[in-house]
Amino acid sequence: MTQTLTTEEQSKDVYFQSLAKIAEEMIDDHGKDFATGALILAAQWIAQGRIGKAEDPMH
Repeated sequence: MTQTLTTEEQSKDVYFQSLAKIAEEMIDDHGKDFATGALILAAQWIAQGRIGKAEDPMH
């Protein structure tokens, strides 16, 4: 069974693909610890409102 993705899901999928590529590059260049730490810091900064919009009006 094939499920058709919505426009929003397709957009999010593109971002997940980009994140995966960046993560792979960070691992190749600096190792898993660096990649993990960098992605965790980015998530914390988003959650704290230090980067991006402070509020997401969609969710």
